[in-house]
Amino acid sequence: MSAASDPRVPRVTSVKIVVAGGFGVGKTTFVGAISEITPLTTEAAMTTESIGVDDTSKVASKTTTTVAMDFGRITVDEELVMYLFGTPGQERFAFMWDDICEGAIGAIVLADTRRLADCFFSLDYFESRGIPFVVGVNHFDGSYHYPVPEVREAIGVSDTLPIVLCDARERESVKTVLLALLRHLYALATAPAAAR
Repeated sequence: MSAASDPRVPRVTSVKIVVAGGFGVGKTTFVGAISEITPLTTEAAMTTESIGVDDTSKVASKTTTTVAMDFGRITVDEELVMYLFGTPGQERFAFMWDDICEGAIGAIVLADTRRLADCFFSLDYFESRGIPFVVGVNHFDGSYHYPVPEVREAIGVSDTLPIVLCDARERESVKTVLLALLRHLYALATAPAAAR
């Protein structure tokens, strides 16, 4: 009897989750804070070519940017492994998003309240493709902490879409956002067909 057909051997299920958002919002940091492996990143040094293209006014210390994707892994238990894929934040890399998002069960859109418009592309992308998502508001040091209802109104999402305040540097905070996504996916899957 092979291990695949042995009922005593747990069957491992893997799921794919995408982490998206604007330039410099904390996607690489988010993936790195929770991944059990050293995350794969495709960070490249920012050059003078990005001057006038990438707005670094709110992230002045940023010297690198993701040019393809970030990748991390979380083993939840013997039967479930989560793979996290972080997208590049600039719209000029959007041609890669379809490949990165293929097969994803859901997504997290990170937002920075100092520049909320930067998350609109991600919101529109997932809404137009029917990929369930939640919003994680990543608070940066020194930024004003807006209440969730104000953020919800500013980005124009429904009252049923979860919005979670977070710190992408902190593992427990990242875990809270991931759990919000999993609860949201469960609620969508178990809702009556008429409510979907």
